[in-house]
Amino acid sequence: MSQKYTVPRGTKDILPSEIPFWHYIESSSRSLFGLYNYQEIRTPIFEHTELFERGIGDATDIVEKEMYTFTDKGNRRLTLRPEGTAPLVRAYVQNSIYAKSKVAKLYYCGPMFRYERPQSGRYRQFHQIGVECLGNALPIADAEVIAMGVHLFDELGLSGLSVTINSVGCAVCRPVIEERLKQFIGMNLENLCEDCNRRFDSRPLRILDCKNVTCKTYMTGLPDIRNSLCHECTDHFNYVVGYIDNLGIRFQINPQLVRGLDYYTRTTFEIVSDQLGAQNALCGGGRYDGLVSQLGGPATPAVGFAFGIERAVMILQELSDYHQKVNPLIYMAPVGFDQVAKCFLLVDRIRRAGYRVELEAGKTDLKSHLKQADKLDARLVLIYGETEAEQGNILVRRMTDRTQESVDFDAVLEFLLAEFGPGHG
Repeated sequence: MSQKYTVPRGTKDILPSEIPFWHYIESSSRSLFGLYNYQEIRTPIFEHTELFERGIGDATDIVEKEMYTFTDKGNRRLTLRPEGTAPLVRAYVQNSIYAKSKVAKLYYCGPMFRYERPQSGRYRQFHQIGVECLGNALPIADAEVIAMGVHLFDELGLSGLSVTINSVGCAVCRPVIEERLKQFIGMNLENLCEDCNRRFDSRPLRILDCKNVTCKTYMTGLPDIRNSLCHECTDHFNYVVGYIDNLGIRFQINPQLVRGLDYYTRTTFEIVSDQLGAQNALCGGGRYDGLVSQLGGPATPAVGFAFGIERAVMILQELSDYHQKVNPLIYMAPVGFDQVAKCFLLVDRIRRAGYRVELEAGKTDLKSHLKQADKLDARLVLIYGETEAEQGNILVRRMTDRTQESVDFDAVLEFLLAEFGPGHG
């Protein structure tokens, strides 16, 4: 018996039944980012390991535990990208994008890799969509990025959206923040995990991102970071929340939201939905004003966010109204071989108008057609037999409620426009 192979642990096949969800998320993202004048950029799947060690931070879980790193035949240390911001910034610097435009608005979409415990919606190969606005230090840039994220998830059909937001300060006030954190955390340091103890001296802010349940219990009563912010960071944060409040975006300030990457400065945020229960985060991001210069470029402020497509797909699959937002399937049913040629011409017209159509020419009886349309989850069935040919009509059957009506053969496109709106071709 021949060997049967399976996908590696933490990866999955994306099957044809799931692909419409992926296309919907990707196309909706691209369209919406275009409204905000963002352009797509694509970077290699692997980069020099030092890029992530320096950019993300060598004390982060990603660098310490989760990167897929290897040595190539030239003895170079390379890493499959675990996130998208550092590669984008590397491309921004290497290609001198800063010299072409004061503000660069970029987005990316592609696979990332982290060696972590697989669980629902989380894989070792996962796909991420992210946006980055480079060159704008104003708080309105933070607010626009947040508003764009809320706009996107609203477009995708999610409800109950709100923003969890914080400020982690800048190079001026960060030392004060860290010292006050150490004073508080130091009282219980012996009760915290090994990672927290190791980070206590060099990166105490990272302790707030620890996922250990025991460690979290000792964070009760932690001093509010905002009380240690410098005047400029305080003003920046107040302007950001003021802008999003003016847009009617619900928000909640969480003084312990620091995110898991070292490069964040000032604003950190997550967009959440009350549709999702305890694991309610849809995406996360923030400002990273020092990363570009840290990776060899000029001093450049920046802000962005990213989200995982797998999790978004999983959420959409659970929403009953998802199929109302995608290009529905129309099934063409010629009843009798003599009707196939004319149905073939009609199908071509419908497809050119941007509608998705399946023509089944191998079946000749209506019962078989309807059974197949059910299997394909078609929304409409266009039935064309001898009677319809004599009358110059098409019998349109709605598969959701089994209602049907006759439509003039030459008016099918007008009917589809009224039923579904413009095609998406």
